[in-house]
Amino acid sequence: ALGFTWLFRSIPTLVLLIFLYNIAILVPRVVIGIPFGPEFWSADTNNLVTPFVAALIGLGFHKAAYMSEIIRAGLLSVDDGQRQAARALGMGQATMLRRVVLPQAMRVIVPPTGSEIIATLKLTSLVSVISMSDLLYTVETIYSRTFQTIPLLLVAVIWYLVLTSILQLIQRQIERYFGRGYRLPGAESVRTSEA
Repeated sequence: ALGFTWLFRSIPTLVLLIFLYNIAILVPRVVIGIPFGPEFWSADTNNLVTPFVAALIGLGFHKAAYMSEIIRAGLLSVDDGQRQAARALGMGQATMLRRVVLPQAMRVIVPPTGSEIIATLKLTSLVSVISMSDLLYTVETIYSRTFQTIPLLLVAVIWYLVLTSILQLIQRQIERYFGRGYRLPGAESVRTSEA
């Protein structure tokens, strides 16, 4: 897990997408079988790794490396005393995780996860480099025919603003849900002094 996280956090997303799109240069055929024995299945790599598959694997692995760190930090943020109390009550590992650790960890996990989802949405514009049709690729195709570059880029900007705003609203609702019943230390004294 450490090697996976290190590798995919170190490689720039654009380089990873281009590498995966051109993986057929290194591995022309994908073969499943017994080494030095019969082949059960084989296929041309270019037929398997389409621009969509390259984008899915590249963005997925890149963001999985970041998400693993976010989840790890969230789980470590729960005080060990909470786990000890759950064990003292006779809870098993799965019950303790579901009823004690995760509800508290979600307060730490949700905000950066929402940011990562928004960042992933914005990173999808990179897939236009590997000939995959997305919002930016479509805009580029249209303005290469109409020569109205700036107006069409503004349309793309507006679409990204709308989509990220919707995701931010959803994130805020999820944060509210997991933050219910939780008060910061000293929050009560602030409320009474304002009144």
